[in-house]
Amino acid sequence: MPYAAADMPARAPLAMSPQTFSKVTHKRDIGASPGRTGVRLWRLAAFGPTIVLSAMICYWLIQYLSQGGVSKVDAAVVALVALTSLWLIFSVTTACLGLVSFMLTRGRVMRHDPAQIQMDVALLVPVYNEPPWDVFGNASAMLRELANGPGAGRYSLFILSDTRDPDIAALEERAFAALKRDMAGSIEVHYRRRSENTDKKVGNIADWIENWGAAYDAMLVLDADSLMSGRAIRHLASALAADPSAGLIQSRPMLIGAETLFGRVQQFSNSVYGWLVAEGLSSWSQQEGNYWGHNAIIRTRAFAESARLPYLRGWRGTSQLLLSHDFVEAGMLRRAGWAVRLLPRVTGSYEETPQTLIDYALRDRRWCHGNMQHLRILAARGFHMISRVHLLQGALAFLMSPAWLAAIVLWAFVSVRDDSAVGYFSQANPLMPIWPEATTNMAWFFLLFVYGMLLFPKIAGAVIFGLQPRTRTAYGSRRVYIGSIMIELFLAVLYAPIMMVQHTIATFHALLGLGGGWSPQNRGSGGYGWWASLRFHWIETVFGTALLGGVIFADVSLLILPIAISLAAAVPLSRLSSVPVANAASRVIRLDTPHTLIEPKIVKLARRERAWMKAILLDRPAGPGSIAAE
Repeated sequence: MPYAAADMPARAPLAMSPQTFSKVTHKRDIGASPGRTGVRLWRLAAFGPTIVLSAMICYWLIQYLSQGGVSKVDAAVVALVALTSLWLIFSVTTACLGLVSFMLTRGRVMRHDPAQIQMDVALLVPVYNEPPWDVFGNASAMLRELANGPGAGRYSLFILSDTRDPDIAALEERAFAALKRDMAGSIEVHYRRRSENTDKKVGNIADWIENWGAAYDAMLVLDADSLMSGRAIRHLASALAADPSAGLIQSRPMLIGAETLFGRVQQFSNSVYGWLVAEGLSSWSQQEGNYWGHNAIIRTRAFAESARLPYLRGWRGTSQLLLSHDFVEAGMLRRAGWAVRLLPRVTGSYEETPQTLIDYALRDRRWCHGNMQHLRILAARGFHMISRVHLLQGALAFLMSPAWLAAIVLWAFVSVRDDSAVGYFSQANPLMPIWPEATTNMAWFFLLFVYGMLLFPKIAGAVIFGLQPRTRTAYGSRRVYIGSIMIELFLAVLYAPIMMVQHTIATFHALLGLGGGWSPQNRGSGGYGWWASLRFHWIETVFGTALLGGVIFADVSLLILPIAISLAAAVPLSRLSSVPVANAASRVIRLDTPHTLIEPKIVKLARRERAWMKAILLDRPAGPGSIAAE
């Protein structure tokens, strides 16, 4: 393949074996694990209560509704309750297992000796029209930490560019030249830019494997906004070296860099609650873990022999690229006999989050289009059952929103229908009123159940997180910590209905084949104006206003009121999401985390390196020594 620009080592081709979803071309024996009985118990604890409790709720609901006959609308409500109950209860059981796992092991992290690593590891950073000072600044910080630790010579960095903008491409070349000069004699740094970005990120990684992959035992895949400490990178490399059966080991990235209200909500949630769900996920997935597309180390030859993605056949016979490739690649590695593991306790792995509600929704639209494709390969031959669960979870993360929305609409309709049909007197005894059973009892129960299921993982995670000495030291005040939790919970509830509608829109776009483009994520903190916000949120605004009208004029249940208010106020709430709060006077409003209060060394170093690289690229004229084109 011709490259628009390249400064690469000697070619070391590694063929990628063609794969299909209809047959397994290669299968190795993963070997019997001494703890497989324990794995079965973890999975029984995860899936058993989920199925039993969901069945009990549906049975109780059917019994309640059958007192007056089950209509088609009632049956639809039962079906939606069954679907949403499974999702909610499974989230809670996963969090409970995370709590049990953490308590049983007391949060211990398995250590490996990094000096014993005998692997050549390539750090791969695929980029597409990203700010070069951020990409190369983060890369510089990671390389500096690696250079100061053991085994630095066994790491190499590759910036794999698919950038199409010629101005950004020119800055990338200058940034690479500066970074290579700075790291001379320490760690090898390479760069290449493809002339055509065939198959997007999937094709970008495949191009590197097929041309240079044979020279490296493992590849650490990073995103443009990824940041990992030298210690975290060495931990993943040593864990892969110590486990010959492992094909992929995934870290849990922590969110950093949030400056706005919405970004801080996501960052706080990830830090305080997210660890518990990740711990639970690791407890029942074990060797059948998942891949999130970045901040993970992969055995190069394992990936080459088993994870080349086939195309999907489109509705009109066209070939379609799998957009959310990571889940599928994890399933393909596992079906070939390689273990896929998640290490939720490895610290020093970071990424950024969208700063505004609109940017978050736009990113989720891209993810939704890819995750809906997973439904078409659930029956792929050879996939492990847990791999299929991961694929289904990815799709249900978005399909739950249309289910919730339909349940709300039907519930509102049922409440209006029931209220209008109520009769308090019979012809046989017109003087004695017959008081009907209040239909709102079940509605209140369902509402409390939903909020209880949603909030339990957050509350449990916050309590355990707050008991850790590091948390107490960072916050210094119980009042600040509890106040931040209360604000995050309130804002999460406030923004949830808007995201429900946005995910519903994204789901219908994906199912109808609309959109699906893959543009770079907006990583800035600048917000959107009133008109742009109204154009983006007009559906929520209209729907929320209609629900408010129903509550006021049509006897729609008051239980709908909080959702109606959030939706009707979508535009001002969206504008509010972009308000900078990182430097707010009130510590509670800042929604700090231990990483913002006690900044990790690698984050501080990356901030400095970004500023250094930005000064080079924006203040100095371009030099004559640009990278030669191949």
